[in-house]
Amino acid sequence: MKLKIITQERIVFDNEVDEIYTRGVDGEFGILKGHIPVMAALDIGITKVKTGNDTLLYTTMGGILQFKDEECLILTTAAEAGDEIDELRAKESLDRAKKRLKEAKARIDAKRAEAAIARAEARLKAKLGDQVHISEG
Repeated sequence: MKLKIITQERIVFDNEVDEIYTRGVDGEFGILKGHIPVMAALDIGITKVKTGNDTLLYTTMGGILQFKDEECLILTTAAEAGDEIDELRAKESLDRAKKRLKEAKARIDAKRAEAAIARAEARLKAKLGDQVHISEG
């Protein structure tokens, strides 16, 4: 099946794959060849792509997934391949977001900080794969 991950700026991924796993707003789900057509709203998270024995990880920062006729299209505001992510920068972003959350005085500030934490955690998970352990606080 064909997978395309597209942002406003570029095509992040465009190739044949065997399996797709991602995070929708209602939870994580997977798509294999022969899946019924589906459209889903995506949450901030990781999209895991498997082709043969190879596994690739991509951040997907929300968006929409459509699967139909053995083609999967992900339209997202931002996406990065795990191997493109600067680990140090992602950790610094996570630390800053956690600090902002602790200092948030208004609910909107807390929501923004929580979204920043989710984005930073997704970037680290895409970079480090199963090695990552996100510490609380």
